[in-house]
Amino acid sequence: MADYQTVRAGAGARSAQIDKGLLAHMNKVYGTMSVGLVLTALAAWAIAGLAVTSTPSEYMLRSGEYLSPLGVAIFATPLKWVVMLAPLAMVFLFGAALNRISAAGAQLYFYVYAALVGVSLSSIFLVFTGVSIVQTFLITAIAFASLSLWGYTTKKDISGWGAFLIMGLVGLIIASIVNIFLGSPAVHFAISVIGVLIFAGLTAYDTQRIKTDYIQHAQAMDEEWLGKSAIMGALNLYLDFINLFIFLLQFLGNRE
Repeated sequence: MADYQTVRAGAGARSAQIDKGLLAHMNKVYGTMSVGLVLTALAAWAIAGLAVTSTPSEYMLRSGEYLSPLGVAIFATPLKWVVMLAPLAMVFLFGAALNRISAAGAQLYFYVYAALVGVSLSSIFLVFTGVSIVQTFLITAIAFASLSLWGYTTKKDISGWGAFLIMGLVGLIIASIVNIFLGSPAVHFAISVIGVLIFAGLTAYDTQRIKTDYIQHAQAMDEEWLGKSAIMGALNLYLDFINLFIFLLQFLGNRE
C-alpha cells in the first residue's frame, strides 16, 4: 500500500512538473510571438513614414502626398519583389536551418524575419487609413486570442484538421495567383473569406499542436529542443496572426 501511494505521489508530482513546464513553454511561445509582432508593426510604420513625403515627385498617392526616394525604391522599382519575396524565402530557410543553429540563433533569425515582414507590409499604410489598420489589428488580436485559447483548452482532438487546412491553404495560394491575372472582385472576395476561415482554424490547430508536442517530449526535458520548439511555435502562430490580419483588412480596412 505504501509503495502504491509512493508511486501515485511521484506520478502526481511529475504531472504537476509537466503542467508547470507547459505553462512556461506557452508563455515563451506567446512572448516571442508578441515581440515579433511589435517589430513588424514598428518596421511597417517606420518604413511607411519614410516612404511618404509632401515634396512633389513623379509618384503621387491618392491621399495627395508623394513617394519619397526611399518609397520609390521600395514600391516602384524591381526592389519591391525583393521586399515581397525575402520573408517567404526566409521561412523556407528557417525550417532547413533550425537543426543547425542554436535556440538563441533561431530566436534572432525570427526577429529579423519579423522586421522584414514589417518592411513588406508597410505598403498597407499607403492603401488603408491608419485608423482602420489599428482597428483591424485590435479585432484580429481579440479573434486570435479567443481561437488560440480554445485550441489550448479544448478536450477535442483537432489534429485531423491539419491535412484539410493545409490543402485549403495550397488551394488558396493557387487561386490568389490565378486571380492576379483575372482581377475578379468576386474571386478576391471569396479568397478573403476562405483565408479568414483557414487561418482561424490554423490558429486553434497550431496552438493545440504546440501543447501536444511539449507534453510528448517533456519527459526528455531537452532544453535545446524546448527552446527551438518554442521559437518554431511562435513562428507558426505569428504567421497565423499576420495572415488573419491581412485577410480581415480586406473586409474592414478603409482605403485612402
